[in-house]
Amino acid sequence: MHVPLFPLNSIVLPRGRIPLQLFEPRYIDMLTRCLKEDRGFVVVLLRDGEETGPVARFYDIGTYVRIIDFQQLENGLLGITVEGETKVSVVRSWQQEDGLNVGDVECLLEETWSDVPERYIELPSVLQALFRHPVIRDLAMEIDYEDARDVGWRLTELLPLDKQEKQRLVELQDPLERLSRLLGLLEALEEG
Repeated sequence: MHVPLFPLNSIVLPRGRIPLQLFEPRYIDMLTRCLKEDRGFVVVLLRDGEETGPVARFYDIGTYVRIIDFQQLENGLLGITVEGETKVSVVRSWQQEDGLNVGDVECLLEETWSDVPERYIELPSVLQALFRHPVIRDLAMEIDYEDARDVGWRLTELLPLDKQEKQRLVELQDPLERLSRLLGLLEALEEG
């Protein structure tokens, strides 16, 4: 699959949503093409560089997303909301003349559904507390608090973790391993 790549300082995972503000011509053109061709793009986490910089290094595991809403914002910028569909691996990437990063990507295998085991029972509660925040609630995401994938994906997106840790969690393919690591990180946050 040949798709545009959108390097960000944040992540989105399958069934997650993230609001974005577009103002650079390369991304407004990308949005127009995606809407016209009814296709998405891939959000990848920045390794270094700036979101608006001419050159950005990014991780090669990201998420294919689709635009589910767009509107003109009060600040004059174009606001879009995207929803993650599937995790992908960027096989090859390059930058077009207009500065847009594009690449060839392969879809990763879908993670296996699993119940949230008893030993991770506090994690859905933490997620429910995060979803009481108005900004997160306004994204209107559907959450299955019994699905280890959903709980792990949403916590990975929302917890205040450093970029490298978030990327390690993104790259995991085992939902229970992700929950285990998240529990450890939450305990470290509480102690710190």
